[in-house]
Amino acid sequence: MRVRRPNPVPRFYRWRTNLVQTPALSIVTGFWGSLALFVSLFEKSGRIQHRIAQKWARWCVWLSGSRVTIRGAENLHKYPVAVYASNHTSYMDTPVVFSSLPFQFRILAKKELWKIAFIGWYLERSGQIPIDVGNAHAALGSLGAGVKALRAGMPLFVFPEGARTPDGQLQAFLSGAAFLSIRAQVPLIPVALSGVYDLLPIHTHHFYPGDLILNVGEPIETKGMTVRQTDELTARVRAAIEAMLEAGARVEAESLAVS
Repeated sequence: MRVRRPNPVPRFYRWRTNLVQTPALSIVTGFWGSLALFVSLFEKSGRIQHRIAQKWARWCVWLSGSRVTIRGAENLHKYPVAVYASNHTSYMDTPVVFSSLPFQFRILAKKELWKIAFIGWYLERSGQIPIDVGNAHAALGSLGAGVKALRAGMPLFVFPEGARTPDGQLQAFLSGAAFLSIRAQVPLIPVALSGVYDLLPIHTHHFYPGDLILNVGEPIETKGMTVRQTDELTARVRAAIEAMLEAGARVEAESLAVS
């Protein structure tokens, strides 16, 4: 369930995006991307590059005209290593996530992103993990790299839907996040993003700002689970994200009714 906010001035938003926000975002991405590339020449741990990505992400969110509220932030500190699984609503999901999570992590993302200037270069040089959802053999290799990163102490962030939602609704989940959690025996933590689809829907290039919410759910323990339970765990994490989205939609609907 998703509440669609009223959009009283769409023409203003389109003009602002075209004349101000898009050029500014291009400059910001070029600047921070170039700095990350320079740093990657001598910094191999990815720590400084991750901080640069956080700076870039915060600029992106600010330029979009929105702000992020984090709910359940205490769940981010319960485990030093975990797999975070989130719904995928918009190109702005990545800036929202990088601007919000207070620690270094790696993302599992579609390999097509590696072809984008600056963003793709950062992804490659900072150790992010590309996944080809259309190639089962290549996807298995990516999952192996993800398990290795987790066992080395690096948290992972995954969008189990595999692609952005076309209509704002939660889609079917792929099993990669659950598989990674079980193989590495680390918790799987559900994350629900709200408001980001409305900010930048899939079929537009214009920003429609509003309140963005990153809701972090209770960790799901995987110790003792086997890969035979991958589908069961996938269903559990999807249900947890769906419940958070529905609860958030109810609160927003009540707020709109009162106003």
